[in-house]
Amino acid sequence: MEWGPDCVEHFDGMFAFALWDVRKQTLFLARDRLGKKPLYYAQLANELLLFGSELKALAEWPRLDRTQDRQAVASFFAYGYVPDPMSIYKTVRKLPPGHSMLCERGKAPVMRQWWDATINVSDSTPHADQILTDMDAAVKARLVSDVPLGAFLSGGVDSSAIVASMALQSDQPVKTCAIGFDSTEHDETEYAQILAEKYGTDHRQQQVDANAFHLIDELTDIYDEPYGDYSALPTLQLSETMRQSVTVALSGDGGDEVFAGYRRYIWHMREQALRDKMPERLRTSLFDFLGKAYPRLDGAPSFLRARHTFQELGKSDVDAYFMSLSYMDDEERTALFSGDMTQSLRRFEPADILREHWTNAPTEDPLARAQYADLKTWLAGDILVKVNRASMARSLEVRSPLLDHNLVCNELSMAANAKLAGGEKKAIFKKALEGRVPHDLLYRPKQGFSPPLAQWCRGPLVDRLQAAITSPALAECGMLNMDHCQQLLDDHRAGRRDNSRTLWLVLMFYQFLRKEEKIGSTA
Repeated sequence: MEWGPDCVEHFDGMFAFALWDVRKQTLFLARDRLGKKPLYYAQLANELLLFGSELKALAEWPRLDRTQDRQAVASFFAYGYVPDPMSIYKTVRKLPPGHSMLCERGKAPVMRQWWDATINVSDSTPHADQILTDMDAAVKARLVSDVPLGAFLSGGVDSSAIVASMALQSDQPVKTCAIGFDSTEHDETEYAQILAEKYGTDHRQQQVDANAFHLIDELTDIYDEPYGDYSALPTLQLSETMRQSVTVALSGDGGDEVFAGYRRYIWHMREQALRDKMPERLRTSLFDFLGKAYPRLDGAPSFLRARHTFQELGKSDVDAYFMSLSYMDDEERTALFSGDMTQSLRRFEPADILREHWTNAPTEDPLARAQYADLKTWLAGDILVKVNRASMARSLEVRSPLLDHNLVCNELSMAANAKLAGGEKKAIFKKALEGRVPHDLLYRPKQGFSPPLAQWCRGPLVDRLQAAITSPALAECGMLNMDHCQQLLDDHRAGRRDNSRTLWLVLMFYQFLRKEEKIGSTA
């Protein structure tokens, strides 16, 4: 009432809301800056507007057109999720992060972007104390709660940083939680225990089944759309364990995007340095030739698998970056799709989504631009979706201090030689944390939070994959080349190629189609 549509600029944190103004007969929809909370909408005939936090809420409308958007499907098989503002349905869209929509009776809805990251890259090296000050302020703001509060603790850099900050600002032991797996390759609980003992946290640690395949069907219900990040399975298990002791949990989400924690950032900078030194025509012709001529050596040591790098060097910076994060390259995606699917896409390319954000980035700094694009795509469409849906399915609220918008802008503006000093990911952040987090935790190899997918697709998931590939639902949708899907599974089982990530996407798409089939039969 006081600020009108500008009210969102006075808010902090995560939100998605709808306000109906009885006096002005207007509906105001808004979503938080970074997209921590979801908001779907559909503008239908007769001035009818549907909206909700979940796609399933809109799907309750009996006359909603549930025709699948083929561009969204193509994007899913590139990114592993359906990126904003698309949804899997043609008629439904997501309100993008940092956007609002004002709807007045008799007028077309007006959408505006009310926030975007400001990035002013500085050559000066930031002081470590300032990084800690920014983080501590963000953590303190998120400790306010009238229900039990704790934190995820994986033993990685980001969660350790959050727990350390919480412990230094709390009079009581911080409640922390970690889950472990049978496989030491995927288990980080020993590192979580080290940090828990250092700060005397009230630590809960639970061994869970890495082969929790019964959760696959539940994932389809939770995420509504095809969603391919297989670490959603352990995230759901972690949320369930955490909820046993607290109602609100702080997480380290956003640390990799904000402080440059992904290996692809290092490769991007190295490739860009080479692009800058070579004439474009020479570079594209040379590396395009090498990329085609070099054999595909999936099972060889990493230093021999140069084909992918050659292909990236022959492309523009944004197209190469898209290739680095895509589940499969253009050639593989074309082979996966049916001829009808390829024809229906016409000139659409999933890379167009990344290109738009790349072009709109408020900086020309190569690293900051890549991080900005990740904020708009990978973070909003994958990371935050994964955590929000999994935690809310277990009635757990998750807060992300490292995604405080002031901290985000400050850290994105740091120079690349500070964030990736000496080829070390998150270099300046780790340096700032050396007085708080043990050295071995800061500088150990990154493990990630993922189950053994390749093993699954050669063992316990084979029958489920085979059933999906030979199902009428997948064949009748007309979008995939079923013979190629069978070849992917056969090659993977025989050990000729690791096709596990593509096979998982096929399985998740099948799960979605099967769910749609059930809904259609009961409508």
